[in-house]
Amino acid sequence: MKILYRIIIAAAKAGLPLIGLFNKKINLGAKGRGATWDILDQKVKKTTPKIWVHAASLGEFEQVVPVLEKINREKYQVVLSFFSPSGFENKKYTSLADVVCYLPLDTRTNAQKFIKVVDPSLAIMVKYEFWPQYLNQLKLKKIHTILVSGVFREKMPFNSWYGKWMTPSLEAFSHFFLQDEHSLFHLKNLGYTNATVSGDTRFDRASQLIERSNHLDFLDEFLSNKKCLVVGSSWPEDISVMKNWLNSNSQNEDYKVIIAPHEVHSNAIKQLIDQLDHPVQLYSEIEKNKVVEETTTLIIDSIGKLTLAYSYASIAYVGGAMGTKGLHNILEAATFGIPVVIGKNYEKFPEAGKLEDLGGLFSIKNKQEFNEIINKLFEDDYLRDKTGMISGHWINSNTGATRLILNYLKEYNEDMVVHN
Repeated sequence: MKILYRIIIAAAKAGLPLIGLFNKKINLGAKGRGATWDILDQKVKKTTPKIWVHAASLGEFEQVVPVLEKINREKYQVVLSFFSPSGFENKKYTSLADVVCYLPLDTRTNAQKFIKVVDPSLAIMVKYEFWPQYLNQLKLKKIHTILVSGVFREKMPFNSWYGKWMTPSLEAFSHFFLQDEHSLFHLKNLGYTNATVSGDTRFDRASQLIERSNHLDFLDEFLSNKKCLVVGSSWPEDISVMKNWLNSNSQNEDYKVIIAPHEVHSNAIKQLIDQLDHPVQLYSEIEKNKVVEETTTLIIDSIGKLTLAYSYASIAYVGGAMGTKGLHNILEAATFGIPVVIGKNYEKFPEAGKLEDLGGLFSIKNKQEFNEIINKLFEDDYLRDKTGMISGHWINSNTGATRLILNYLKEYNEDMVVHN
């Protein structure tokens, strides 16, 4: 199976540039990986100790942000790598790292070269980034390595006939910080006990959002103190179950709607507007035109404003789970103490199931269920307030993962972490 794995990686290396001719995302990744060595040669400081942080994509990056914010940048250079364009393209200029690049494909040659060039004093992997060649090099070089917000499940390669050969690569980890007891159980079954159930650092990240200023003048003007549904990170599958409600309630004077779609390029925005039979206002046009008071729907056609919009919401619908794209971050909405509504496909997102069990989240399967739950939450102030209170309390009661990780790093090397 090791040989087959190497063949697959080699085939990916040869085939991805060709596939990229027909797929923009794959093309970005292929070109980006080609530039990695130049980026490292230009920016990595050989005389400064390095901390290598690897996150698969944007979501995993958000999980490690609370840790990155406490790294002692005066003494350490942070090298941040991504596998997916969704991470690199959005965070290539982040102030939380000194060097940002794509992770070269998991070949022995790439892993040896990458580790030699970066020469990290510490490596931080996020969630379930288990690339065996890189882990083997970290183990060989005896580089201290930790896993942050780790997840282990029964249906992972380590528990299959074709993936068991990867299990010894986990010896690279000095310590595993896991999200839940379920992950600890499966990790122990693999033979590893050097672990702590710390929780998910995303709760710490989400709890920080409520402490900052979330004020936006144009939202104050647009909402005029009315109730508001915020639809966050929506995909066409999400809009399809709510468009009847959106259109039929477009003249309702009691509440307004803010939609922040996941994709904000012009074609995606046009397709969204075509689903609506009433006038809408675009965020990008607010600079040219004042907020139109009679408009009940605002579309945020830019990135970076969603969490601010959640702070104004009475109800949040978090997209991704009506189709197969994957549920987006429900914690960013829940932290503001509001009810959360999602689609039906959330089996791979245990946090959604937990909040649903507590009564802070509702899952809908079709148009009828969406209409019923949204109407009920708008009309029943007690239910809306109670559900929102559950969401906010859930966030607050699950913080603390970052503190455990930072305490561990301080014990390992006090200079790595900023003390404040």
